[in-house]
Amino acid sequence: MKTFTVITLGCRVNQFESEALEERLRAMGLARVSSRSRADLCIVNTCAVTSKAAFQSRQAVRRMIRAHPGARILVSGCNTEIAFEEMKAIPGVDAVIRQSEKERIPAVVSAMMKEAPNVPQMRLPGKKKPLPPPFAPPALSKGRARPYLKIQDGCNAFCTYCIVPYARGRSRSMPPQAVLDCLKGLKAAGYPEVVLTGIHLGSYGRDLETPITLLDLLFQIESWGGIHRVRLSSIEPNEMTDALIAFAAASKKGPTRICPHFHLPLQSGDNALLKRMGRPYTREMYRDRVLSVISAIPEAAVGADVMVGFPGETGSAFEQTLSLIEDLPLAYLHVFPFSPRPGTPAAGFNPRVDPRFIQERSRCLRELGHAKRARFYTEAVGRKVDLVMEKGRHSKMGYCRGISETYIPVWLKKDALSPGLRTRARIDCVDDSLAVFGSPL
Repeated sequence: MKTFTVITLGCRVNQFESEALEERLRAMGLARVSSRSRADLCIVNTCAVTSKAAFQSRQAVRRMIRAHPGARILVSGCNTEIAFEEMKAIPGVDAVIRQSEKERIPAVVSAMMKEAPNVPQMRLPGKKKPLPPPFAPPALSKGRARPYLKIQDGCNAFCTYCIVPYARGRSRSMPPQAVLDCLKGLKAAGYPEVVLTGIHLGSYGRDLETPITLLDLLFQIESWGGIHRVRLSSIEPNEMTDALIAFAAASKKGPTRICPHFHLPLQSGDNALLKRMGRPYTREMYRDRVLSVISAIPEAAVGADVMVGFPGETGSAFEQTLSLIEDLPLAYLHVFPFSPRPGTPAAGFNPRVDPRFIQERSRCLRELGHAKRARFYTEAVGRKVDLVMEKGRHSKMGYCRGISETYIPVWLKKDALSPGLRTRARIDCVDDSLAVFGSPL
C-alpha cells in the first residue's frame, strides 16, 4: 500500500481532522493522490448532521469502492458513531472506525500496510462510550492559505434536533498553551490567518482543569501577537458577549486582528420554536447581539444559519423568522430544512410541516439571503481591504482570489499581484453573479 486519498463530508472540524490525518499518513510513508486517481487506500470521513449528509456519506463510500477496485476502504467520521452497523454492512468496506476512536486510524492503516492484499475484511468494533481524543496539530502541507485549528470538540448543549453531541461526545478543549504552540508553528510556516474552529466554540475552556473562556484565550493570543489574523468559525448568539465584541473591535489596532466576521446561528425567529429546539436565546436577544456587533464594528459581516420546517413551524412562526431577518443587517444566510435524526427528541415531534411549505419557505429565505449578500458586497465597493490570497484551485481566467477580513472573496488580476499570501486591495465592482473584483494597492 503506497497511496491514499481522503474524502471529507461535513463541517470545518471534519476538514481539519482529515487534513491532520493526511499529515500523519504522509509521515508513515504513504503518498496522497487525488480522489480521481487510483489509490491503494481510500478513507471516507463521514457526516451525520442531517439525514441527507448521512445518505451522502453512504454514497461517497460506495463511489470510492467503485472508483478504486482493489483498494482498502476505511470509513470514519460522525456517521460511524451513529450508524456503525449500517456503515460496516456496505460490501467492500474493510474497516469502520467510530468517531470516538478516530485516533486508532493510523494504527489500523499500519496493520493494513503489513497484510497481504487478500486478507479478510476488517470490520472493527468500536467502544460504546466516546473517548476524549488528543487534539492533533494542524496540517502544514495542505494547499490552504488560511488553515483551520480545532481547539474544541464535542457539545453539551443537546439541542432537540441535533445528533452531533451523540456522535462527538461531551465538550472538551485544547489547553491554551497547546493552542499557542500550534499557532507558533503555523506562524513559522508563513500563514497570515488561522481559523479557530470547534463544534461548540463558545464553550471553549469550561472543561479545563483551570477553566477559562474563549475571550481569555483570545487575550493570550493577542499578548503573543504572532498571527496577523484570527477568524472564529461560528459562535452561539448568547456567547457573543459585549466583552468579546469590544475585544474584537479594539483588535483592529493590535498585533493580531480578530476578523470582523461572525457566524451567529439563528435557526428560527419564533420564540416558541426556539424554546422547543432547546436554543438558549430569544429573537430579542439575537437582534440585540447582531446590532451590538454592527454598532461596535460597522463593517462587520454577520451571517446566520436558518432552519426551515421544524415540527410545529406554522405560517405565522415562519413570518416571525422572515421579518427578523429582513430587519437585521445580516451579510448572508445558510438555509437548510429540518432533518429528523433518529435518537434525538425532535425526531418524534409533531406536527410535521408539509414538504411543499418547507420548499417554498426555503426558496423565500434563500432569495432573501442572496439579496443580503448582494447588499453587503455592494456596500464594500470602494473600500480598501486586507486580503489573504488563496492557493491552487481558487483561480480562473487570469485572476486569483483573496479573502477579506469580512469574508468577501475578491478576484484580482494575477499579473498585477506581488508574491506572497497577503495583499492590500481596493474593491472596484460586483457583477450580476455577485463575483467581487478589485485592484491591488
